Amino acid sequence: MSDEAAPNSAATPHKRRVRYAGKNPRRFEDKYKERDPQRHADTVAKVIAAGKTPAGTHRPIMVAEILQVLAPQPGELAVDCTLGYGGHAQEILARLQPGGRLLGLDADPIELPKTEARLRALGFDEKVFTAHRSNFAGLPQVLAAQEISGADLILADLGVSSMQIDDPARGFSVKFSGPLDMRMNPQRGQPVSALLEKIKPDALAALLAGNADEPKAVQLGAALAGKSFSTTHELADAIRAALPHVAKEDCHLNIRRVFQALRIAVNDEFSALETFLRNLPVCLKPNGRVAILTFHSGEDRRVKKAFETGLWGKVYSAIAEEVIRATPEEQRSNPRSTPAKLRWARRSS
Repeated sequence: MSDEAAPNSAATPHKRRVRYAGKNPRRFEDKYKERDPQRHADTVAKVIAAGKTPAGTHRPIMVAEILQVLAPQPGELAVDCTLGYGGHAQEILARLQPGGRLLGLDADPIELPKTEARLRALGFDEKVFTAHRSNFAGLPQVLAAQEISGADLILADLGVSSMQIDDPARGFSVKFSGPLDMRMNPQRGQPVSALLEKIKPDALAALLAGNADEPKAVQLGAALAGKSFSTTHELADAIRAALPHVAKEDCHLNIRRVFQALRIAVNDEFSALETFLRNLPVCLKPNGRVAILTFHSGEDRRVKKAFETGLWGKVYSAIAEEVIRATPEEQRSNPRSTPAKLRWARRSS
């Protein structure tokens, strides 16, 4: 063989694609092609067409309805209090130009840098978009630090993002077994596992009833309080064992309500929401608009009451007369939009 035909020994060796034991990969990190959308655009399209959310992403809910009630205009100042994947922020930012600006708040230290990088790649530089690691209850402090007296429009999407739900390492869902955590900010507070070890049965029953309207709260409080659970699947199994006579589909709803109630507790969500609603009027400019997406009755009751009280006290000049829901088409294409409720208010002039 001539020198020209000889292979280059210094060349980078061919790297075989990853092989998995068994028919299908089991690890979340390996399983979903849609987590790399640039390489697997066809897979992403198929997942969306099937009415599902691509793993590791988030499909913003009621975008058209939110844009209608907030009516962003060029040159205005907007705040997205729950930045998440940045889907709503991306659409609002486009309508604020030229001259507008958006502040994005999110307490999640894992997802916030990813979303900031994503929006930067879309061309939104620091002149028009800044990211701030903060819970939405910290909105007054964020505005004060930026020397901003008020915003023209404010959005708060109170749902858990799909990135958090889909990642078993965050412990939000029973789809995969993961550590029983559920904290939005894993660097603060205690995980659900620690809460359950310390809480008394009566206190847990009150928490399940108050945070999720759980009808089996007393029975589940007695079965789960003071127990040690390391993973989401261990807790789900314990719930099933505590309700042996409940049908499988009904028990699945019990599991979802227990997980919801515990997530609300470890993240102090109701307290944060009440603080946000109390401070909201002073964070809006005269005639400023706010839109809030809620996903369960405890949140919606608080938003509705705050807006009605503000209207009665003439803090708000108008509020949503009826709750706005996702269209049937959106609910079919994105089932996670089904429980969403949208309410809005306008600050008095």
